[in-house]
Formats: sequence, structure tokens, C-alpha cells
Amino acid sequence: MEHRIDRIKKQLHAQSYKLTPQREATVRVLLEREEDHLSAEDVYLLVKEKSPEIGLATVYRTLELLSELKIVDKINFGDGVSRYDLRKEGAAHFHHHLVCTECGSVEEIEEDLLEDVEKIVKNDWGFQVKDHRLTFHGICKQCQQETANTTT
Repeated sequence: MEHRIDRIKKQLHAQSYKLTPQREATVRVLLEREEDHLSAEDVYLLVKEKSPEIGLATVYRTLELLSELKIVDKINFGDGVSRYDLRKEGAAHFHHHLVCTECGSVEEIEEDLLEDVEKIVKNDWGFQVKDHRLTFHGICKQCQQETANTTT
């Protein structure tokens, strides 16, 4: 974890920002719960457990800054709640998600499924893609199995 914090500190410094104690507390929560796709309120509640002096507005500002600097990706799965996801180290693009419309589970797809699509967009439209996001909405394996078991 310390290695990732050092890299994030360097990314902030490169953009003339400091890794303040408040920012570090927020980053640590995101690193500790990386698989959870936390909302700003979730992050705040977890930060508050360790650093009660940090306010909600500070957490919001930190998340927005980290999002602007592309350290964190701000995502929405169609439920009206913004969630924050640390960008994977060395990742050229945001990763993809599978969102179950039944149970709300979220799975990540780390592979870049859109390389060929990006080439077509560049060649046919002359558009240089800097990033992309892909979210599939459907029914996860577990919910499908539960439905199959209740109908038999």
C-alpha cells in the first residue's frame, strides 16, 4: 500500500498539489476497499472512523480533485450515486464493469475489450480516444442460478 501512496503523492506533486493528511486518509480508504466501488458518503464514513476531524466537504473535494487528476475514476451504475474507483497502476484505460440489475453486484473486467473499436473510431472518424468506459447491465450468474432453481 505504501508504494501506491508514494506513487499517488508523486502524481499530485506533478500537478502542484500536496498529499495532505486529509487526502492521504481518503486515499488509504480507497486503497483498503478498492473492490467496493464506494460512494463519497461511504468514503467519508470510513475516513471518519480513523480521522474524526475530517469533514464530508473535505472528502468530496478530495475525491473531485483525485478524479480530475485521473487518479480516481468517478462512475455511476445507473442508480444515481457517484462511486469512486482507484485507477489501476499502469492502466491506460478505465476498466469495465458488469452490474447485476437484480442484486446490484458489480464485477470488474480488467482486460481492455475495446482496442479494436478504438482503432475503428480513430481510422473512420479521425477521433483520438483518450479513455472509455463500458458498463454492462444484466443478470449475474448467481441470480440466474437462483431464478433457475426457483422455477424448477
